[in-house]
Amino acid sequence: MDHKTSSQTLSRRQLLGRTSAAAIGAMFLRDSIGAANNPASNVEDRGAKLRIASLRGFRVGTKAYFKIETNANITGWGEVTGLDPNVAIALANSLFELLNGENPTRIEHLWQKLYRSHRDMRGGPFMTHVISAIDMALWDITGKAWGVPVYRLLGGPTRDKIRVYPTAKAHKTGTGGPHPFSGNPPEVMELVKRVKETRERVGPDGTVMFDAHCAVPPPMLIQFANAIEPYDVLFIEEPAVPGNIEVFKRLKQSIRVPLATGERDRAIWGMLPYLQERAIDILQPDCGHTGGITQMKKVATLAEAYFVPLAPHNTCSELGLTASMHVAASVPLFLIHEAYLDGHIMPPGVAKKHWDVGKDGYASLPEGIGLGVEVDESMFEKVNADPKRVFRWPTPKQPDGSVTDY
Repeated sequence: MDHKTSSQTLSRRQLLGRTSAAAIGAMFLRDSIGAANNPASNVEDRGAKLRIASLRGFRVGTKAYFKIETNANITGWGEVTGLDPNVAIALANSLFELLNGENPTRIEHLWQKLYRSHRDMRGGPFMTHVISAIDMALWDITGKAWGVPVYRLLGGPTRDKIRVYPTAKAHKTGTGGPHPFSGNPPEVMELVKRVKETRERVGPDGTVMFDAHCAVPPPMLIQFANAIEPYDVLFIEEPAVPGNIEVFKRLKQSIRVPLATGERDRAIWGMLPYLQERAIDILQPDCGHTGGITQMKKVATLAEAYFVPLAPHNTCSELGLTASMHVAASVPLFLIHEAYLDGHIMPPGVAKKHWDVGKDGYASLPEGIGLGVEVDESMFEKVNADPKRVFRWPTPKQPDGSVTDY
């Protein structure tokens, strides 16, 4: 080996000793095909330069819509439900201090930043409901930036269509109002009659659900649940008021009809006790309550570990509903989705979705980029002019005038 060859060999050895294999591979690849034609060197991170420029809140009837705008003219929309919209907007305006100038595609980072920002309000319903809407808007922006539906960013669809209710073959009946602890035969049989009539409505091959709405006290619920077993109810929803897992455990031990809950619980930490204690059979997170798309996806993964399916609760308009449908499209253990359409929650056209429900009771996957919902701001004033669409605090009472759950 001459001196020239030896020097070249040493140079290569030094190069290999001081440079990572990945870097050397990239160097050789670049040299062989040319930087201009190398796909790896031409990948554009479309979200890298995006920044949040503004957040605007709108009262739309009993709901609040949030519009997040960016420096690239990409806009995202989210919806607050279950909260006085005026309060929601005021809180969002305050929280904007934490969002201004941030990259909207850092969704997980921003969720954590908002949720953990104030130690005394962490996990509170007002805070979490507002974060839910902001989270929807951030996913909307990110999907639009990458030119794909949100469910593509969540791992892609795990199903071709999404089963929903109410439909001709799937219906949920309720309590008709708060009920006392007494559970006298006429009171119990009135609830049983509701289930019986719903079964007749959907037929023997249809789906019946019962929403206890936390309005049937545990002793009466046990009496009722035992009486409806012949009607093959898919689940009893909200069997008890959240807050004491021991009540749910007691009900689970006494009732053979599947139990479902979760609409009033927030984030993964609110859902975990039900799963750990085997106290429910079906989990019902609400995208507008539990922390948005980000948390709903995590809740689904947590439930999957316990082999518990999701039957998402939803009383949002078609904006928040569609956000929830993106999650439902992407999770493996899914049962059925609550979906009120035809102007039930919001007048048609305020939030225009791009999916439909077929005669078989299944919804198509959301189409379009981001959430795939077009919001018509010009209709907000018309909605707000309707005196029936004003938020008012409920005042549930028992016949004797005492306050009750509902």
